[in-house]
Amino acid sequence: MGLISRVLGAGVKDAADAAVDVAEVFRPNATRQMELGHEAFSAALTQHGAEFQYGGVGRFDRLMNGLNRLPRPMLALGTLGLFIYAMVDPYGFSDRMRGLAYVPEPLWWLLGAIVSFYFGARELHYKRAPSRALRRPKPSSNPALEAWRAQRGG
Repeated sequence: MGLISRVLGAGVKDAADAAVDVAEVFRPNATRQMELGHEAFSAALTQHGAEFQYGGVGRFDRLMNGLNRLPRPMLALGTLGLFIYAMVDPYGFSDRMRGLAYVPEPLWWLLGAIVSFYFGARELHYKRAPSRALRRPKPSSNPALEAWRAQRGG
C-alpha cells in the first residue's frame, strides 16, 4: 500500500504542479502579485525617503511657503473689504465698479485663467502630497478573511 500511495502521490503532485503552471499562464498568481506590489511600494517609499534625506528648509523655502499662503486670505479679506467700502463710500465704490466695466473681456478671461490655474495647481499639489500618495491602499473586501477574523474573535 505504501508503494502505491508513493507512486500515485508523486503522479498526482506532478499533475497538480503542471495544472498550476498552465493556470498561471492564463491568470497570474494572486499571492505573487501581492508580493510584487509590496516590493514596488517598498521601493517607492525608500526612493522617496532618499530624496528628502538631506533636504532642509532654508530662508528662501520659508519665504516662498509664506507667499504661497497669502492669496486665499487676501481674496477673502479683500472681498469683505469691498463690502465695507461699499457701505462707507457708496459713490466712490460705484465709480470704481463702473471703471471695471471698461476692462476688455479678454482681460477678464486671462484673469480667470490665472486664478483658476493657481488654485488648480495648489489642489493638485495637495492631491499629490507624499503623505497621501505613499499611503498603502486599503485592501479589497475578502469575505473568507473576514469570516476567519470573526471566528477568531478579532
